[in-house]
Amino acid sequence: MHFRKSTISAIIILVSLATIVVMSGLNFLFKTQNYADNKQRSAENISVNQRTHQRLSASMEKIFLTTKDNIKIAANLYKVENPIGWLVLVHMMPATKESFNDLAQKFQNLGYESMAIDLRGHGESITQTNADGTQTNAEILDYRTFSDEDHQKSILDLEAVVDYLIKNRKATPDKISFIGASIGANLSLQYISEHPEFKTAILLSPGLNYRGIKTEPLVKNLKAGQKVFFISATDDVNNKNNSEENKRLYSLVPEGVGKNIQIYQSGGHGTDILKNQPELINLILEFIQS
Repeated sequence: MHFRKSTISAIIILVSLATIVVMSGLNFLFKTQNYADNKQRSAENISVNQRTHQRLSASMEKIFLTTKDNIKIAANLYKVENPIGWLVLVHMMPATKESFNDLAQKFQNLGYESMAIDLRGHGESITQTNADGTQTNAEILDYRTFSDEDHQKSILDLEAVVDYLIKNRKATPDKISFIGASIGANLSLQYISEHPEFKTAILLSPGLNYRGIKTEPLVKNLKAGQKVFFISATDDVNNKNNSEENKRLYSLVPEGVGKNIQIYQSGGHGTDILKNQPELINLILEFIQS
């Protein structure tokens, strides 16, 4: 059978067009399948993220405590079943309890239960109650209007946390460690200095005198068996002499008291050091376990 050249050309064109149509269809099918696969993977990732968030939310409970002077203190409790230890997390000014979220979650995964508080006048700790627990008509508490004496009363906030952990979470003093930043560091040092049954304090940027909370006599009052970790950075813009002040405090630690010091060239002030020096968490863990 013989075909004219024009017929052969037409057949070739038709075959080519058919091939293009078939390939386009296959490509569309592949793209559709890839889109479906990607959509499914995205949905799976969202589901994983949601489960992670739900798990963290379920293991963190917001509670309110009442101090001896009837201040209502907000706290985040990062629960652990059968914890190997407890952490009291005390923020710097003007931060809040949430500044310790990352650290609390990491230690939670390591088996430590933490309680981070809003010091009076910060975050959600802004109301005073009557003796019967009802709210007073007093003005909202605001740290910016506090006198030094008002700030010094924040030690009662730490006392409320400790009482709660011992009475409700089966904590023991020797297993409770304090991690404080700036004025929270001074308060943490004050607490273990006045209560030698509590053994450990990790101090981020403590100062010699924050709002009348003077640390030199507190350090000198530490007892054998206690231990304290001083942490600072030379680029601290809040207190340019902070690293030197920490060296001074370190030198005053009495014999028989465990001590460590970490001075970074950069890191900032208080809990900012945790963000800028992520390996610090490992050093803190080692110190607590030492």
